[in-house]
Amino acid sequence: MSVGLIALLDDVAALAKVAAASLDDIAGQAAKAGAKAAGVVIDDAAVTPRYVTGFSAARELPIIGKIALGSLKNKLLILLPAALILSLVAPQAITPLLMIGGLYLCYEGVEKIYGLVLPHAAHAHEEALETSSLDAQSLEDEKVAGAIKTDFILSAEIMAITLGSLAPGSIFTQAFILAAVGLGITVVVYGGVAMIVKADDLGLMLARLQIAPPAGAVLRAIGRALVTGMPYFLKALGIVGTAAMIWVGGGIIVHGLEGYGVSGLAHVIHDAGEAVAQAIPALASVLKWSVEAAGAGVIGIVAGLIAIPVTGYVISPLWRAVKSLLPRRRHKEALADGKK
Repeated sequence: MSVGLIALLDDVAALAKVAAASLDDIAGQAAKAGAKAAGVVIDDAAVTPRYVTGFSAARELPIIGKIALGSLKNKLLILLPAALILSLVAPQAITPLLMIGGLYLCYEGVEKIYGLVLPHAAHAHEEALETSSLDAQSLEDEKVAGAIKTDFILSAEIMAITLGSLAPGSIFTQAFILAAVGLGITVVVYGGVAMIVKADDLGLMLARLQIAPPAGAVLRAIGRALVTGMPYFLKALGIVGTAAMIWVGGGIIVHGLEGYGVSGLAHVIHDAGEAVAQAIPALASVLKWSVEAAGAGVIGIVAGLIAIPVTGYVISPLWRAVKSLLPRRRHKEALADGKK
């Protein structure tokens, strides 16, 4: 074997080692970034099941599939390139965009509470926004679109956290890690959501099993427990999802203001969490997180209460005026009038 061939093989082996080390580093960074975004991931998983509530069992998985596909498009086709471009060209724009997204989450969450407390006023607000659906398909499309919009904000926060936690490196490495985190989180979240919403069907199957005791009795008992308990669990998860939207949105706003030097709210929330943690050291971490989440939730409620009338009386009329100027919109309205 010639010396040149041996040198070439040595170079190939060295390159392979570098590539393997790079892959290990990328995997490690992706895992760390995903862990840092875990809080938003949990919120995303808690929010999503409420979008399939009220639909037939046959439509649950297709709806989740549509939302999951929309989530992947959000992360990989829109947010990933946008995050990389903004980080290179205009990193100062990331914070205000995230704050706008946080405000939207507060609006969505508080609107749900508004609908429970003042249903008639909430119905009037929905009509003003032109969100009333006339048939099942329109309702499904509306729910899917709403879920994808909410997912977009949560995904933007996930991608921003991921990008901020990465070590300096090439844009290709960052893109690969962002894609890996986005894909992994989407699979985990929507796979988990699919399991949650179909748990009652699994329970029904177990409850009908004809297997001899004691195994059969145990399985049937588990099945009956799932069938009985899942409606309550989904209702509780819906409440958690609404609360999550508010405290995540409020937290984004608080941290964004802190980045612009308005740190009073962040300090108050942090100091309150520290005081409670020091008072009960045995539960320090849990209590600190709870107090800080509650503080962010209060800010989120205030922001949502402000956003509801602004949306109803300013943004929505402006949006309707813009849509009325679009030729395609006018054509559809003329066709609708002709059918009447």
